[in-house]
Amino acid sequence: MKISIIVAIAENRAIGKDNQLLWHISDDLKLFKRTTLDHVIIMGRKSYESIGRPLPRRTNVVITRKKDYQPEGVLVFSSLNAAFDYFRNKEDEVFVIGGGQIYRQSLDDAHVLHVSHVNTNVEDADTFFPRVKWDEWKEVYHESYEQTDKNDHAFDYKVYERRA
Repeated sequence: MKISIIVAIAENRAIGKDNQLLWHISDDLKLFKRTTLDHVIIMGRKSYESIGRPLPRRTNVVITRKKDYQPEGVLVFSSLNAAFDYFRNKEDEVFVIGGGQIYRQSLDDAHVLHVSHVNTNVEDADTFFPRVKWDEWKEVYHESYEQTDKNDHAFDYKVYERRA
């Protein structure tokens, strides 16, 4: 099973503030939807609660240590490893979609990174993507998007595969 991470990060690795995204970038949201449709998406409880509902046409998985946490329409696991073990022989690929703690826990296991590099710094962010040892990754795809009335910022969408 391939473990993929999908994230939009600012130049200073910022990804969130107060359990919310830092920007509205329509093209990035479209990429996210297109990439994750019909796949398993794994997120932490706070990320799920910031979304507020299961995302359609995806198997929504929430990681939490809260006992008796069972929102309708999602699978709940007490650890990331338990979720990975559950899907290991059932799925070809799963997507980790956040937040910061879940990204930190999954980065060493990830095979692919789908990264929207947003052309901005967010100084007052409170959640950051972990530092990546970029020499361990090979860029295999790159697409650039301009700032528009629907994209708060320009960004570069890149896909990286872990080097052997």
